[in-house]
Amino acid sequence: MLAAAVVSLAVASRPKVRPLVSLSRRLSTNQRGSPDRSPPYETSVFPADSQQAMEPLQRSWRPRKDPSGCSVLLFPGQGSQFVGMGRGLLKYPNVKEMFSVAQKILGYDLLSLCLEGPEEELMKTVHCQPAVFVTSLAAVERLNQENPKAIETCVAAAGFSVGEFAALVFSGAINFAEALYAVKVRAEAMQSASELVPSGMLSVIGKSFAQYKHACLQAKEHCKSLGVEAPVCSVANYLFPDGRVIAGHKQALDFLKQNSRRLQFLRTKPLPVSGAFHTELMSSATEPLRKVLQQVEVRRPEINVYSNVDGKRYMNESHVRRQLVKQLVSPVKWEQTLHEIYERSQGQSFPQTFEVGPGKQLGVTLQQCNRKAYKTYSHVEVTTYED
Repeated sequence: MLAAAVVSLAVASRPKVRPLVSLSRRLSTNQRGSPDRSPPYETSVFPADSQQAMEPLQRSWRPRKDPSGCSVLLFPGQGSQFVGMGRGLLKYPNVKEMFSVAQKILGYDLLSLCLEGPEEELMKTVHCQPAVFVTSLAAVERLNQENPKAIETCVAAAGFSVGEFAALVFSGAINFAEALYAVKVRAEAMQSASELVPSGMLSVIGKSFAQYKHACLQAKEHCKSLGVEAPVCSVANYLFPDGRVIAGHKQALDFLKQNSRRLQFLRTKPLPVSGAFHTELMSSATEPLRKVLQQVEVRRPEINVYSNVDGKRYMNESHVRRQLVKQLVSPVKWEQTLHEIYERSQGQSFPQTFEVGPGKQLGVTLQQCNRKAYKTYSHVEVTTYED
């Protein structure tokens, strides 16, 4: 059962913390429980595929907007963390309160860990996921202070892996405190799953004709020859054209590195993570997350939020719960998500894009996937420029 202390914090934070990172966007004047659930944007801002899913009547809800006057927020995931992140955010309203709530929920001083490390502790899955989550939402506060129009005109958000929880909080779908508790449970469950077998993740840049799935099949056959039962090796992240992350048993990844030239890989690089995330090796982590999400209050997002599982937007509360669990054992389809958000007819303008959180990896993927959309990309720094 959801810890009583977290429930109390969640309730207490609804009039305080939620407005910091979702309702302060003033995207909608609707109050919770109001029968008017009209979206705060015109659906034609986004690709034709997503428009076709909407009823024709919805097109008349809001006047047509110029996409260049709108914004999109992207939230990073695990791997973007670094010691010192958050130092440039403490002067903004509400940020210290967010870290104070986090300390009560997590049971340790997250702010101190972000600012001072030690790095080996911050890098652990159980710590870095909450750290990236809170720091990213704190970066929203900076953006809200320095460029409130970017918050007010935001029409869509997407997050990479754990970043999806931050995107959902920003959208008003989940309360900050409850989402952080779910992230805590998720991180602990993923860490435990990682410790069951030696596994990892391998970043791969391939030639245009590289066959990633076939390479994974060869790696699994190699594992079987070594006596590994039910070997796992599959694409875990679709980042950009010819950019993938492959995850699975350590022996499989070793095979891929050793045979990279034959497999038409230009570059391979092991990632500093503890396990094969977004593969079936995370199966044992799904039930703890499913249980906690059943107890978390989820609302329909007030803006478009896109799921890592299929790159499509979330439709309702039950859809959110299902996809967040499925995400653990499914590849992150980030390239497909970016196409869904930014693909448009020739001559149409693009929204402003803001990466909110540590690192600039999502900007790199956007540049590789859509150079025109990247022209309006900005990163919200999580440290001061003096740092």
